[in-house]
Amino acid sequence: MGRTIGLILGDQLDASYPDALGLDKDTDLILMLEVTNESTSPASHIQRTVLFLSAMRHYAESLRDDGWDVEYIDLNHRGNTQRFDDEIARQLKMKKLNADKLVCIEPGDHRVRGQIEVACERAEVELEFIDDPHFLTPIDKFEEWARDRKELMMEHFYRWQRKRLDVLMDGKDPVGGEWNYDKENRKAFKSAPDTPSIPEYSIDEITEQVIEDVRKHLPDLPGKIDSFNWPVTRRQATHALNDFIKHRLPNFGDHQDAMWTGEHALNHSLISSSINLKLLNPSEVVDKAIEAYESGDAPINSVEGFVRQIIGWREFIRGVYYTQDTDYAESNALDTHGDLPEFYWTGDTDMKCMSEAIGSVLDHAYGHHIERLMVTGNFALLAGIEPRQVNDWYRGMYIDAIDWVTTPNTIGMALYADGGVVSTKPYASSGKYIHRMSNYCKHCRFDVNKKTGDDACPFNAMYWAFLDRNKDHFKGNRRMGLVLKNLEKMSKNDLVELTNSVNTNRKAWGVGSVDK
Repeated sequence: MGRTIGLILGDQLDASYPDALGLDKDTDLILMLEVTNESTSPASHIQRTVLFLSAMRHYAESLRDDGWDVEYIDLNHRGNTQRFDDEIARQLKMKKLNADKLVCIEPGDHRVRGQIEVACERAEVELEFIDDPHFLTPIDKFEEWARDRKELMMEHFYRWQRKRLDVLMDGKDPVGGEWNYDKENRKAFKSAPDTPSIPEYSIDEITEQVIEDVRKHLPDLPGKIDSFNWPVTRRQATHALNDFIKHRLPNFGDHQDAMWTGEHALNHSLISSSINLKLLNPSEVVDKAIEAYESGDAPINSVEGFVRQIIGWREFIRGVYYTQDTDYAESNALDTHGDLPEFYWTGDTDMKCMSEAIGSVLDHAYGHHIERLMVTGNFALLAGIEPRQVNDWYRGMYIDAIDWVTTPNTIGMALYADGGVVSTKPYASSGKYIHRMSNYCKHCRFDVNKKTGDDACPFNAMYWAFLDRNKDHFKGNRRMGLVLKNLEKMSKNDLVELTNSVNTNRKAWGVGSVDK
């Protein structure tokens, strides 16, 4: 009789997962795999790849220290097929594993789930998926909430979560008297921010070896590695959480949407990658934040704003991912087919906001939510870039990217390509929003106050051209009524001038045609 093999993926590094899989330490085996194909389709930022592999190797070491039998296939392993499905099948067929059954926590990527299913069929091994205990909202609970709703409003879900989980509640009422403090959390910096420094994590031997292996096997990955500074162990992740709670959470709320040249961290937590790799549990993160409020160390607007990201948006997005069809990533409601500009890979553009946001991604594999939504995402939306290309860039280039979280955020939130499943209106904006929330425009060669001309802010003309191009699509959208009325007030000559300005300058801006 064979034994059970527990497959643990790179974003499943919770110490409790072997037990969650029902494994027996005396008889069963844990299988972990590194394959180059997972970093090339789509192209993964080198820091993202290094983080995954280093965290996996550290995790495997801790499992062995705890007495587990671990078969770990690294990039250098002899015979490694470097393809996930092929390598799983190859390992399961090996006599030394004596595999009878494979168990795995539900993957955060539909594609990966399919590959595991195919591999087990090829190896003629029984397969069982286990619901992921990491999340606060089981999918059947989300389905129960979403059933019969005309719109999946995150704010409604968030309030339901607050009550269901009894988080920041005073009986039936929200602590502080308000469900959210958005109005207080949209302040821009009036001068250069004096924010606390972020923790630095030394590169140990395991990470050094990972960097060497990645450079050897994946020499063409985008991004820079010299500034790598991400938690790769549970201990480091816990330290990162505690540092945020103490030093940056108190001022997080006021300026959570603000941007500033040369500042990629500001007061943001920088723990999303640790949570998504399961080095941190969302419950402990929320508990720490609430403790800071209750002890008087952080104000309610900061704590509520942060908690909403964890129990509200994060859980909502996951629910969307698993309740939509598996071809959700192919959604293209606005029928756009433009190619992703080259400067998304280089940061080489005269638009200061874009060079700053993309530069942060290239240097650190990171950008906070407003940079993703209202800068790089907004530009792709206005420019008419094909959603799949944009989604591939987001999935590969951000340190915290996992398909379940990245795809709904990109396809639904940033690009409105799902036609309104995630967001009831497109997050389209002219240059005014970026001007209001940052100092980027002061350092840009383009004039944010101009709509047309060689020196006019590209976001301005593209915004109105976007509305004009999609006005029929948005006619029935109640949240688009005001902007469409403003569009109607424009003269035909003004609209023609704006459209001509976009068409004339697209090449200079590094953008191709909306249609192929």
